[in-house]
Amino acid sequence: MNDWPDAWNDNRRDRSGQRPQPEPTRVMPTQRPGVPPQHDYGRYDDGYNEGQVYGGGGGRGPDQYDAGPRRAPNWGKRIKIGLITLLVVVLAVSLGTYFWADSKMRKEVDLSKVEDRPSSEGTNTLIVGSDSRAGLSDEDKKRLHTGSSEGNRTDSMMILHEGDNGNTLISIPRDWYVTIPAFKGSESGKQYPATKNKINSAYSQDGPGLLVRTIEYNTGLKMDHYAEIGFGGFANIVDELGGVEMCFDKPIKDKNSGADFKAGCQDLNGEQALAMARNRYALADGDLGRTKNQQKLLNAIAKKAASPGTIMNPFSLYPTMGAGLDTLVVDKDNGPYTLLKMFMAMKSVNGGDGNSLNLPTVPGGNMPGAGSVLKWDEAKAKQLLEQVKNDEKVTVTDK
Repeated sequence: MNDWPDAWNDNRRDRSGQRPQPEPTRVMPTQRPGVPPQHDYGRYDDGYNEGQVYGGGGGRGPDQYDAGPRRAPNWGKRIKIGLITLLVVVLAVSLGTYFWADSKMRKEVDLSKVEDRPSSEGTNTLIVGSDSRAGLSDEDKKRLHTGSSEGNRTDSMMILHEGDNGNTLISIPRDWYVTIPAFKGSESGKQYPATKNKINSAYSQDGPGLLVRTIEYNTGLKMDHYAEIGFGGFANIVDELGGVEMCFDKPIKDKNSGADFKAGCQDLNGEQALAMARNRYALADGDLGRTKNQQKLLNAIAKKAASPGTIMNPFSLYPTMGAGLDTLVVDKDNGPYTLLKMFMAMKSVNGGDGNSLNLPTVPGGNMPGAGSVLKWDEAKAKQLLEQVKNDEKVTVTDK
């Protein structure tokens, strides 16, 4: 007799007396790669995943069967998108810089109000260095040796001609004895008769408008643009540029301007550059020698300001522009692009692609109410002005 329960007895039989047959082995369906799994929803779901091995290192997830072949990155498209993005950023920065610079410029001179204007070829810009002390503290005036005179006068004047036959920079001596044409006061409205005096007296009488009219009247050249900077702005620009290199044939010392230079080449800061631009008493040829030095200095500033190291470097460009634009007085049609062209033209003059000279003059003696003056060398001056007026190649020299 077997004491084990029937369920544990290998010899158990069903009620009919027959030994029970084992249940056939159930085969789990397998899934072929790339073929969606087939489900028999009528079959008992035992909770096991069909045809997959769990825990094995070589197992693959279902996503691997659905994904196609992996495509290589489209580098051409990525580079194109990157270049477009860079172009948009550069354009946005450039436009922002332009409008920022344009907003800081003092467009105070309306050349459309100048009377009896001549016509000439090319583009002419009157560049003026005034003795304006606006914005300078007493300490600045002492440091820069500017003095404390009231009112504004022209300390330097140059005509920059840009044309198809090269660029020309002509310095106008401030002692040049000229006819100041009849004019109507811009503020008083009073009518003034024509007079004879030094060219720089025109500015002191009625500002930039009368100065432009006087130069146009005496030269026959139309001034398309006007740019003026005072003492403080000039010194600040040089300092922001990191100084400019100038060379001297011999030592120069002048207590009036503060000039104190050794012979040879040296870097000048803003204070020293202004002293050089204003010095005339320590020069043998006085005001004519000073205009030559002013040309060299202006060319050196233009060369450095228009260099890639300044234009492409925002840490240099923005401070330099900010230092000069606040004190720069220009005509209403002027703008950042016009100024850049002006600097590039001066740079080309310095590079030997143009001409740089004084307006040909000769000593004129002492004139009543004017003192010691210069009169132009009529033959050479007229030839020079005719060549510039017609945008011809300049062959005249001041030697």
